[in-house]
Amino acid sequence: MKRKSFRFYLMALFLLTAMILAACSNNNDSASNEDVGETEGDSSDGERMSLRVFAPTFTTDPPTKDSPVWQALEDYTNKDLNIEWAPNSNLDDRFNITLSSGDLPHVMMIPGRTPSFISAVEDGAFWELGPYLDDYPNLSQANEIILNNSSINGEVYGIYRSRDLGRNGVIIRKDWLENLGLEEPTTIDEFYDMLKAFKEDDPNGSGADDTYGIVVSKYEGPWDVMQTWFGVPNGWGEDENGELYPSFLDDNYLDALNFFKKLYDEGLVNEDFAVMDTAQWSDPVIAGEAGVQVNVLDEGHRIQDKIIEADPDNEEPITVIKAVEGPYGLLNLPTTGYNGMLAISKTSVKDEDELKEVLDFLDKLNDEEAQILAENGIEGEHYDVEDGELVNFTDDNPGLLSELDGLNQLLMYIPEAKSLSPAGDPLRELENQLMVENEEIVVPNPAEAYISDVYARRGQQLDTIIEDARIQYIVGQIDESGLEEAVELWRSSGGEEYLEEINQLHQEAQE
Repeated sequence: MKRKSFRFYLMALFLLTAMILAACSNNNDSASNEDVGETEGDSSDGERMSLRVFAPTFTTDPPTKDSPVWQALEDYTNKDLNIEWAPNSNLDDRFNITLSSGDLPHVMMIPGRTPSFISAVEDGAFWELGPYLDDYPNLSQANEIILNNSSINGEVYGIYRSRDLGRNGVIIRKDWLENLGLEEPTTIDEFYDMLKAFKEDDPNGSGADDTYGIVVSKYEGPWDVMQTWFGVPNGWGEDENGELYPSFLDDNYLDALNFFKKLYDEGLVNEDFAVMDTAQWSDPVIAGEAGVQVNVLDEGHRIQDKIIEADPDNEEPITVIKAVEGPYGLLNLPTTGYNGMLAISKTSVKDEDELKEVLDFLDKLNDEEAQILAENGIEGEHYDVEDGELVNFTDDNPGLLSELDGLNQLLMYIPEAKSLSPAGDPLRELENQLMVENEEIVVPNPAEAYISDVYARRGQQLDTIIEDARIQYIVGQIDESGLEEAVELWRSSGGEEYLEEINQLHQEAQE
C-alpha cells in the first residue's frame, strides 16, 4: 500500500512538472509575440489593469461587459472595466453606503462636495490629484475656475465632470422686439428701456394692458445674475488688502437693489415673484405676458419650441444674449461649471504607480475617440454620419441604446466636448456660441473652494437673513436702515465668525 502511494506521488509530481514547463513555454511564446508588435491593450497580453468604477445610471438597463461599446472602451484605454452602476434616484444613499463599507472602487463618481465626501477626504480615503494633472495632455487643460470650484480648500480630490461655466444669460421675446422696432439691449439703461416698452407699448399687439417686462420666480438666481452686471462680486469679493468680504457688503450692492426696486415699483416685474413656483417660471413668456427671463441660456429653445407648438406661424419668437454692460463692463455670473467629480480611492489604488495608471485612464476618456464611443457608440453600428449630419440608429432601438446608454457618465469633457451632436437650429447654435463667449466675462467666486465649519452649521440661516432682506427692500417693506439691520443680524447670528473663518482659509490657501 505504501509502495503504491509513493509510485502515485512520483507520477503526480512528474505531471505537475510537465505542466509548469509547458506554461513557461507558453509565456515565452507570448512574450515573443508581444516583442514583434502585439497591439497594446489586447486582452490576450494579460497585462491590463482591472478597474472598478462607481457610476450613476439613469436607466434600468445599463450597459454590461457584453456590450461592444464597453469592450471598445476597454481596448482604447487598455483597462478591464468593472462598472458598479448606482441608480441616480438614490445615488447619495448608495454613495454613502459604499463609503462606509471601506471597500472603495478605484474610481468613484462623487455627486458633489457633500459632508460625507469631505469627511472621507479628511480621513485620507482619496488621493490629492492636483500635483499630477500637468503630466496628462487633457487633464492639464482643466479650467482653473472649475478646478477651484470643485476643490476642497484649493486641493483637488476629484476630476470634475465639465458643464457649461457660462450658461447664464437673458432670454428675450424676439417677436416683441421686432413688433416695437427695438434692437437687442447692450447696456443696463437699454435693458431698462426695453422692459418699460414691453409693459407700456403693447408688444403683443393685443390692444390691452396685459404685458410686463421681466418674469422672476422665488428662485433667487436672476437677482444674483443681474447684480453682477453692476459690479457686485460673485458670493465674495476681495479688497485691496486681500481680505474677503460677502457680496452684500460691496459698494455696488445698493445700486443693484435700487434698480430692482425701480423695476418692481414701475410694474416691470411680476408682483408675485417672491412666491412664484419655479415650475411655472417660463409660462408667462410662453403665454405672451412677459418679454424677458434671466435664466440659463438653453431654456431659450425650450420656450421657443412651446411658443411655436401653439403658434406655428411664429417661426423665431425668441433670442438670447449673454448680459448687458454695466459701469464695470460686461460681466456675468458663472455656474459652478461641473456636475460631480471622478475621485480615486486610496483603498484600491495603493501607490503612485497605480495612481498614474488610473489618471492615464481618465485622461484617455477625454480623447475624441473615447468621447465618441461613450456618447455615440460605434460608427456603422450605433450611428452614422451622412452628408455631414449625425444619424443615430439608437433612437428607435432600445436594445442598441442599452449597449452605451450611461457610459457617458464616465466622461469629463476636458478641455471640451468632442463627441458628435445632431445639427441644431439657429437658436440652439446661438445658445452654444454664447455659452463659450460667456467664459471670458464670468466672475469667479474667490471663496468657492473653502469648506466652512460655520457655514455647515449656520449657512442656511445666514443666507435666509440676506435673501429675505433683499426681497423686502425690493418690494418696499424695508429701507436702507432695514438693510443695515439685516447685516447686523447676519453678523450676530454667526456671520462675523463665518467671515473670520473664510479669511483664515483664504490666507492659508495663499500661503
